[in-house]
Amino acid sequence: MIQTKKLFLLFLLFSISIYGQEKITISGSVYDQSNNETLIGVSIYFTELNTGTTTNEYGFYSITIPKGTYKVQVNYLGFTSSIETINLQEKTTKNFSLFEETESLDEIIIEGNIEKLNVRTPQMSVNRLTSATIKQIPVVLGEADIIKSLILLPGVTSAGEGASGFNVRGGAADQNLILLDEATVFNSSHLFGFFSVFNPDVIKDVKLYKGGIPAKYGGRLSSVLDIYQKEGNSKEFKATGGIGLVSSRLLIEGPIKKEKISFLVGGRSSYAHLFLPLFDNDNKAYFYDLNAKVNFRINDRNSIFFSGYFGEDVFGISDNFVNTYGNKVGNLRWNHLFSDKLFSNLSLIYSDYFYGLTLDFVGFEWDSGITNYNLKYDFKHYLSSKIKLSYGLNNIYSKFNPGEIGPNRDDSGIVAEKLTDKYANEFAAYIDAEHKISDKLQLQYGIRFSNFTRLGQDELNIYTNDEAVIYNSEFKKYESADAIVTESFKRSDVISNFNNFEPRVAVSYLLDDNTSIKASYNRMAQYLHLLSNTASPTPLDVWAPSGKYIKPQLLDQFAIGYFKTLKEGDYSLETEAFYKDIQNRIDYINGANLVANNQIETVILNGKARAYGLEVLFKKNEGKLKGWIAYTLSRSEQLTAGRTANEPGINQGNWYSTPYDKTHDFSINGSYELNEKWKFNTNFVFQTGQPTNYPVGQYEVQGLNIPIYDDDRRNADRLPTYHRLDISATLTPKKNKNRKLQGEWVFGIYNLYGRQNAASISFTQNRETNRNEAIQTSIFGMVPSVTYNFKF
Repeated sequence: MIQTKKLFLLFLLFSISIYGQEKITISGSVYDQSNNETLIGVSIYFTELNTGTTTNEYGFYSITIPKGTYKVQVNYLGFTSSIETINLQEKTTKNFSLFEETESLDEIIIEGNIEKLNVRTPQMSVNRLTSATIKQIPVVLGEADIIKSLILLPGVTSAGEGASGFNVRGGAADQNLILLDEATVFNSSHLFGFFSVFNPDVIKDVKLYKGGIPAKYGGRLSSVLDIYQKEGNSKEFKATGGIGLVSSRLLIEGPIKKEKISFLVGGRSSYAHLFLPLFDNDNKAYFYDLNAKVNFRINDRNSIFFSGYFGEDVFGISDNFVNTYGNKVGNLRWNHLFSDKLFSNLSLIYSDYFYGLTLDFVGFEWDSGITNYNLKYDFKHYLSSKIKLSYGLNNIYSKFNPGEIGPNRDDSGIVAEKLTDKYANEFAAYIDAEHKISDKLQLQYGIRFSNFTRLGQDELNIYTNDEAVIYNSEFKKYESADAIVTESFKRSDVISNFNNFEPRVAVSYLLDDNTSIKASYNRMAQYLHLLSNTASPTPLDVWAPSGKYIKPQLLDQFAIGYFKTLKEGDYSLETEAFYKDIQNRIDYINGANLVANNQIETVILNGKARAYGLEVLFKKNEGKLKGWIAYTLSRSEQLTAGRTANEPGINQGNWYSTPYDKTHDFSINGSYELNEKWKFNTNFVFQTGQPTNYPVGQYEVQGLNIPIYDDDRRNADRLPTYHRLDISATLTPKKNKNRKLQGEWVFGIYNLYGRQNAASISFTQNRETNRNEAIQTSIFGMVPSVTYNFKF
């Protein structure tokens, strides 16, 4: 009996040894055959093993499987599938190149489906858009726009008519982390929101995380918009562009050294202001931006990238009022492959957001901004076919310039003043695992540790009992406290220090091959705050770091969903319910002055917020007619209670709607391919009006009627319901294969039936009747457009 046990033990050890020896790793990258661009999210699937993997953000994949001969199928939307038989007997490096399915102007042709849902993975609350999808969606003034495309998805709403800011699941615009090649973009708008800063010709991949956010991301509560630029064609020179009514764009890319070094340069500019002098108008409103990238593939294990963006807006009314703002970002990145299972990315990132204002009629000049430097090191570790690890760390050093005021001419009466600069450092480390428990059950779990240090500054106000806001019980109103003293610090001193652990977990259970249920939980910490008394972010809003008087915002979000593909992927259905609980959400006291305020802590109060809702997304992925229907039913509310029993707080300490609460959000997007020449696209949007406040009465002073607002009814009213219908038609002339220049015409009408949607409603006195009346401001009526896109 003992001998039998020994033999069994030896056999077991031998079997384990043999099993371990039979496992080998195949890894590599997947490229677009036409230009050597790496492809993100490509499926590499081994049919006999019923298993596979996908390429990461840099086009790399790795999977460990038993030795043997297998068919491997490589699939990517808009590209022909590659099927090969591979004999795997030892560790193998295998790169794949895919061909576009058709020749077209679109960067990615949607043939298989539209961002097809993967029901198996635990990742949920994510939407991915291709460049072609974005270009097909009709938008105002004919300019393809990433942000406007996202607003058609469930859980995402516009910050206002013509605004590029957006709200996700009842969150504020400042709670969205916007990344362009890993660099933070603080303001995503051109011309106060008429356009976004992202040139669609330059963009390779767009991914929006609304929940279940992986541990690698942090610093914001509501969403992560992760955008990657193209790398540049390393095979031949190419140019792509478009000429529209108000702006034009041009992208040039090509090899510096074939197959090794490539470059990309893209630029856009608006020129509508050039025609204003024809109408005896010396106002100006224009923007320009520039994208650039250099890609150097040193060898199979090392690549270096440098990417940058610069954009600026100028808006002026004569020379009396001039506003400028813009973003500058740069990223020096090194991809290194330590082994066939360990991939790394080291990035040094610079980001700067600047904004300024000149008021010549008062001799006033104002300049402010935010600058940060980010060093991050990320690893992707493919431990086995069942477990993948992501881990890394990053450190961000930030400088906040709240504003510098000065005279802009010699006879100005303005006294120069510099608001106190603020400094902070944010460190984070994370680990995240993708774990396949069985064919039906998969998990994604991880944790992020974040530390935020408010560093020393020249002057810090100190208040009695550390209360920067006081309640005047006689007048029943909150007022700014007066500082009793100021303290000065060295730059290396620590004013405040915050630590947070941020766990993340998501689970997917497969009911059958086409159906799954998913659930997720994530905790997030946000240390930066956007102070604004408007519904959408403007260049004059104030960013403030957490510190002695402003606590970090903390989020707990829960989500559960049902996911299904129908008729072999021709249709797909996604439904999700979510609940968000937010601590330390700030709001401002009545009459708060946010601009050029060196004591910003004296006009804000800490509170909490919550948002909850149901999202439904139904897609048609195949055929001549494609598109989706999205609906969201949700609430977004805030509570700012009094600090003591004698204080009422805001809205008498009751819950009130946030400025971005929209109960109903319904949208339809559709595209129809009539033939090779004509394609038609449309979208319809319906949203509940934004919360606002209307006057509850009026009083008369020297013949003037002054409206009365109830300070205890914050956001108690709403603007009228918002809705519009957009259409576009794309004409692609018959192509001549011998002609290098290929083009297409895009004709569009924004707001087809001319709905006058309210951007705001103001109340003024009618000079004839001497009564107050409501005046609605609408930005757009019906707007036709025509754009010529070209490629050579």
